[in-house]
Amino acid sequence: MTDITSIGEILIDLTQTGVNGAGVPLFAANPGGAPANVAAAASRLGASAAFIGKVGEDGFGSYLRGVLEENGVDSSGLRLGEAPTTMAIVTVDPSGERSFRFVRGADRDLTPDEVDEATLQNTKILHFGSVSLTRGASRSATIFAARTARQAGALVSYDPNYRAALWPNQSSAVEWMAIPLPLVDVLKLSEEELPLLTGSSGLEEGTARLAAQGIPLVLVTLGGAGVFCRWQGRTWSQPGVPVKVADTNGAGDTFLGAVLSRLCRRPGRPLEGLTAAELKDILAFANRAAAFTCSRSGAIPAMPALAELFDSEGGPRLP
Repeated sequence: MTDITSIGEILIDLTQTGVNGAGVPLFAANPGGAPANVAAAASRLGASAAFIGKVGEDGFGSYLRGVLEENGVDSSGLRLGEAPTTMAIVTVDPSGERSFRFVRGADRDLTPDEVDEATLQNTKILHFGSVSLTRGASRSATIFAARTARQAGALVSYDPNYRAALWPNQSSAVEWMAIPLPLVDVLKLSEEELPLLTGSSGLEEGTARLAAQGIPLVLVTLGGAGVFCRWQGRTWSQPGVPVKVADTNGAGDTFLGAVLSRLCRRPGRPLEGLTAAELKDILAFANRAAAFTCSRSGAIPAMPALAELFDSEGGPRLP
């Protein structure tokens, strides 16, 4: 049985790195896509992981399959489509301001028929995000995967990562981002996404509204300040780990991958019998992993291996 299966987008982050002598922009093609990042982070931290998604039958698609496999992620669920591999293009103006444009391709074309039910029925945790809910057949494939895995007894993890450029308007985004909530056991969202889903920017009130919808574990990431947690009627803030930041790309995905990698190690169902003290240890571990990612450039290339998080005596190691 696989510990963690992610479904959703895997793409190329085409990021401007500067200009050449003639003033022509230079770009680096980095692997990206939040669900793929989560799977890679969990794998690097000792969990068995698999990914379900779709890329184009092109060089970028082959490269992304290789990235998954190099990071120990089972890529047998990665399908090939007629559309090219999806790209997120990040450009930088002379003042240093970044702008984003998504060129959607194969990721949105994943159909329910292309999702292997046996994989969903043999995973401890199923994870997905909201980008695959924005448009195309991937909406149906994602909801199908969450329902099938939940019916098979898997824990369902969801990151409603809001990207305004991918939605026709905010009201459509809120409607679709809320649809999977009844299926969710672990919800990870940012401070900015909390009011979108709850109508409240207050951590106590917003997370209480989510818990009232039947979500057992709610995690609100707070950047360098750490994470706010609601579990079994209790709330607390788990402080972040101070670090000299090189790049925050992939930090939230590393955090969630780390949380899931610890939950799947527990005997029985991942949340069954989980104490607040145990969860605090898990969140401290995840914050430390995210700090390591922030201390280095890139997303997947910056993610830590399990051995990096502990010293020679098994104690916590800081970046």
